[in-house]
Amino acid sequence: MRRLALVMLLVFACFAQPAKAVSCSAYASSLVFGTYFGSTIDVTGSVTVTCPQGTTYDIGLNAGIAPGDTITTRAMTGGAGGQSSLGYALYSNAAYTNNWGNSAGTGWVAGTGSGNAQTYTIYAQIPANEISPTGSYTDTITASVTGNFSTVTAQFSVTATVMAGCNISANALNFGTYAGLLTNTTTTIFVTCTPSTSYNVGLNAGSAPGATVTARAMTGPGASSLGYSLFSNPARTINWGQTIGSDTVTGTGTGVQQSLTVYGQIPAGQSANPGSYTDTITATVTY
Repeated sequence: MRRLALVMLLVFACFAQPAKAVSCSAYASSLVFGTYFGSTIDVTGSVTVTCPQGTTYDIGLNAGIAPGDTITTRAMTGGAGGQSSLGYALYSNAAYTNNWGNSAGTGWVAGTGSGNAQTYTIYAQIPANEISPTGSYTDTITASVTGNFSTVTAQFSVTATVMAGCNISANALNFGTYAGLLTNTTTTIFVTCTPSTSYNVGLNAGSAPGATVTARAMTGPGASSLGYSLFSNPARTINWGQTIGSDTVTGTGTGVQQSLTVYGQIPAGQSANPGSYTDTITATVTY
């Protein structure tokens, strides 16, 4: 009997499936600076990215939509007619030192997906002494998340409102040595107000007991006093007081610092004990 041995050859075919495409998503919150009066404002927003575990990515922020903007000179537009600008900056660190741009050389932020939402803080700042007309300002920033996958984006708005505001400072008024003769001197008050803002600058009576805006005095040794006056004109005929509409100095803001001269005078013929005499005047800007 002939026996046949049969060998079964099993051939398994393995079919490769296409790799699953990486998919990420992004969301960004609005940045609201609120009301700007000329002092620095710091606020924060965020970009939230969700990518699969182990997926590397970079987050870039573009320059915005204002004409001429760059990633280091961003600005909102608005004000009267919508053509004015208000500068601001975006940073990736709490010290507000690392500009957040949209390339490796200009401060993008790198991350690695965890499979869950990951949130990155945007640190935004309007610096002090921006000169912009009053009104509402806005910009739109696009956050782009890039990597080995199709780029995803998220847009967010940046808003602020410029209100009328003023700052004031002053130099000291130094008469020098008084020897009984008429003594004149000047000093300067500095006022910075937002464009088109009307203001009044008043000077109070000072700190001497019983002083008034028309009878000011410095005090010295043994509570002795030395009278003096403050005027708003070079001829020293217009007293500078603090009653709006009567004896204050008026002006209109331009957005840049304006100088106001204070004309001081000690009348001749006063008798006072030898020594140093001082007074403190408060200058107030009302707008």
